Amino acid sequence: MQISDCLADLDERLRGSPRLHCMINVGPANTNPHPARTLVMGVVNVTPNSFSDGGMWADPEAAIRHARDLVIDGADIIDVGGESTRPGAKRTPEDEELRRVLPVVNALVADGVTVSVDTMRVSVAKAVIEAGVTIVNDVSGGKAEPAILDVVADAGVDYVLMHWRGQSATMQNLVGYDDVVADVISETSQQVDAAIAAGIDRERIIVDPGIGFSKTVEHNWQLIDAVDTFQDAFADLRVLWGVSRKRFLGELLAQNGEDRPALERDASTMALSTYFALHRAWCVRTHEVRANRDAMETIACLLAWESAHLSKSPIVANR
Repeated sequence: MQISDCLADLDERLRGSPRLHCMINVGPANTNPHPARTLVMGVVNVTPNSFSDGGMWADPEAAIRHARDLVIDGADIIDVGGESTRPGAKRTPEDEELRRVLPVVNALVADGVTVSVDTMRVSVAKAVIEAGVTIVNDVSGGKAEPAILDVVADAGVDYVLMHWRGQSATMQNLVGYDDVVADVISETSQQVDAAIAAGIDRERIIVDPGIGFSKTVEHNWQLIDAVDTFQDAFADLRVLWGVSRKRFLGELLAQNGEDRPALERDASTMALSTYFALHRAWCVRTHEVRANRDAMETIACLLAWESAHLSKSPIVANR
């Protein structure tokens, strides 16, 4: 059978399956934890000091142009951030964070783009929701300003809840775990319970294990290796994985005692995105969109093909 023949009859043969199509457009509003294709969230840092691209898009007009390029490249969601949360970063003043993100949000919402804003602040969350943002991405998981949970609940938008201990200035001192996988699941579950208690609908919650946040390099790899364990623990929720250009990849690729520069870590990022897609993750967050989107389409096609033919290959049999 030719690939074109396979694709033509996938709808009929797989109706009701979470893996329905190749080259499928999956709306980010879809709350299915395991969509037909893993979504791609493109990162736009409107900051002078982010670890991966600090300063490149600090000007709002430059950030808007970059975000539009990422949409053309295939981003399903654009995640706009106005405050760096890298280790050791100092807090950005509230008015400065708003000055950075609002012009970008306004332009992208006007374009019809699905926009997420990376913020821990109640005031910023209120402002961007009013501007049309449909996802609040809170790296503190409601710990920095617990009232943000009430804001999200009242607005009825999606909420990314990330596991994190402490804050940028202290997180690398808070890496003591008895069992990092079990502990992160337990602590994230408590954050989910708090969000639900505040009135956020469970189907609106997206969990993120917080790779690189209050974890050692070994912890990061342990969590990645436990992708199925983590996702099974939150089987009815969407899971977002964010590993793009992070320091542990720089250490992995180090040469002559020097970490690989952040802008040269995209191939490793895509490799892990592919791994997460094979494990049917909901979304991957990345700075470089085109290659990751191509990889997600390829894996979606592979999984659909194998499902349609009841393949016994290790890719399906071992999951």
